Amino acid sequence: MRAVVTGAAGFVGSHLSERLVRDGHHVVGIDALTDYYDVRRKEANLAAVHATAAESGGTFRFHAEDLNSAPLKERLDCADCVFHLAGQPGVRRSWGSDFTVYTRANIDATQALLEAAREVPTLRKLVYASSSSVYGDSQAYPTTETLRPQPVSPYGVTKLAGEHLCELYRRAFGLPTASLRFFTVYGPRQRPDMAFRRLVMAAVRGTGFQLFGDGEQTRDFTYVADVVEALIGAAVAEFTGVANIGGAHRVSMNQVLRVLAAVGAPVIPVPGPRQPGDVHDTGADITVAREGFGYAPKVSLREGLAAMVAEERRLAALEALEAAAEPVAR
Repeated sequence: MRAVVTGAAGFVGSHLSERLVRDGHHVVGIDALTDYYDVRRKEANLAAVHATAAESGGTFRFHAEDLNSAPLKERLDCADCVFHLAGQPGVRRSWGSDFTVYTRANIDATQALLEAAREVPTLRKLVYASSSSVYGDSQAYPTTETLRPQPVSPYGVTKLAGEHLCELYRRAFGLPTASLRFFTVYGPRQRPDMAFRRLVMAAVRGTGFQLFGDGEQTRDFTYVADVVEALIGAAVAEFTGVANIGGAHRVSMNQVLRVLAAVGAPVIPVPGPRQPGDVHDTGADITVAREGFGYAPKVSLREGLAAMVAEERRLAALEALEAAAEPVAR
């Protein structure tokens, strides 16, 4: 397979790219390397992908480019699959003057990519990373794809617009697209602003964790390896359209705290107010994904959190070594 992965330096994108090259595929990665969070984290993600490519039969070529200005016709040439994971993340930052950043990164860039993709004769599938944020405060759990989306944040609005664009290009030009609505993806390399990453950092480093709301809000947490399986499954199957990708269980944040304590990483939360745009509950009905391309989440919350804790302890140890070596370097 020759695959193009947008957002290749990010959390999910780097895991997907690493899996593809490990399986012997040829990957073209594109990422604007924006400063939404520390770019060094993204560079470390890319280093992991390059290392895996060097050890396997796959290849990885990376381009630090914005999709709105990149030579997309050249990048997509002879591609079999395009995984569109690039975009501006974050519910809370999408309000106010930053909304134009979200429209450019999540809507304009998606349209540019779709326009280029419809000219690629070898393309078998374009898989778009959407979000459970499109549902807003759903009226039913588990939530099915047939329920009317009602996003409660500007971010959710832009992700829904991306879905609509994919469906438009599929119907108007026959471009085979699949939009996957991810439900709270977590795992090693997760963005530092996400709740699980902040939780694990607080546990490992002994700092406070601000818990927004009363802790009884629930999420359908999905481990990143399961999301990678969903992306690849949707790419190689005949499936087109929209599908939920969840972890098959709704869990409250208070339950998450108990699981962390059980894996030896207790956290004492600092209560904070509920934030604008945060939904109270999410829960995915994954029937469409299961029947459409065999999706079945395998990693339990306990296993996933234990992997995150182990990774955070490794990073903390490296930071301590670097800090200790600084006076010597001077």
